[in-house]
Amino acid sequence: MTKRYRQRAVVDGVTFTVRPGKVTGFLGRNGAGKSTTLRMILGLTRPDGGSALVGGRRYAEVSYPARQVGALLESSLPQRSMTVAGHLRWVAQSNRIDRARIARVLDQVDLTEAAGRRVGALSLGMTQRLGLAAALLGDPPLLILDEPTNGLDAEGIRWLRELLRGMASEGRTVFLSSHLMGEMSLVADHLIVIHRGRLLADTSVTDLVAQHAHGFVRVRTPEPARLSRELSVKEGTAVLAADGSLQVEGLSAAEVMQVAVASGITLGELTTGAGSLEDAFLDMTAAGEGAS
Repeated sequence: MTKRYRQRAVVDGVTFTVRPGKVTGFLGRNGAGKSTTLRMILGLTRPDGGSALVGGRRYAEVSYPARQVGALLESSLPQRSMTVAGHLRWVAQSNRIDRARIARVLDQVDLTEAAGRRVGALSLGMTQRLGLAAALLGDPPLLILDEPTNGLDAEGIRWLRELLRGMASEGRTVFLSSHLMGEMSLVADHLIVIHRGRLLADTSVTDLVAQHAHGFVRVRTPEPARLSRELSVKEGTAVLAADGSLQVEGLSAAEVMQVAVASGITLGELTTGAGSLEDAFLDMTAAGEGAS
C-alpha cells in the first residue's frame, strides 16, 4: 500500500501478511506510518495505491465487521455520554451479536461493576479496557490493536499479554502496535518493522534480535573503574549499570577474563547476555536513517 499527503509518502509501497496462530507486532518510530497503515487496513483511510485485504476481502466488504475484526485504535473513543453497557449494546446491535456476550466481555476485562458508569467518567485504564471489550465482543478471528497497553497498570498489561497469547494459541490472528519493547518481546512471535513509511523487516523476534542486537558481557568486580580503563585499552566499552555491574561490549567473556587476570583484578561475576529487542530496533532504524 501507498499513501501520500502533500506529495510526501507516509506509507511507501508496504506489503506484508499477518498470519493466524501468531501474535504479530507492528513496530516503528513516531511518524513511521503505523497508524496510517492500520487505518487503511480498517477502511478509515483510502490508500493511493494498493489495497488491504482481511480474509481475502476489503474491510468495507466484510459483513458485520465486529464479528470478523476486533479493532482498537488510539483515536477510536466511545461517546462520553453513553454508559459502558450502553456502548457495548450499540456495538452488539449494529453487528447482530448476541447480547449475552456483553456480560461475558465485561467480566473478561474486569468492568462488570462499571457497566452503568458513563464513559466520560472512566479513567484512562478503564477506557482502554472498554475499548478492548468492544474489540472482543464479536468473538472475532482477527484482532488489530493500536497501543493496547496504554493506560493499563502492570497487572492489566500481564492480563492482556496472557489474553493475546491465548487467542493466538486458538488459531486467531493478532496484530498489534506498541512502543513498549520489553512487552513486545514477551508477547510477539513475529514482527513487522517500518521506518519512514517503508518496510524494514518482516521476521521473527528471535531472528531480529540475533541479527541486529549486540551481545554483551556482564562483570562484577570490586574495582570497576580500573577494569574499565584496562578494557578500554583492548578496545572494549564498559558501562556501569545501576546495580554496580559493568556491561562490556566489544570483547568476549574470555577476553575480559584475560584482561582481568593480567591486571590482577578480582572478578565476582562474568556472564554473557543477549541484546534486547529495543537494542535491535534502535540499531535497525538507525541504519534505516543512514540509508534514507
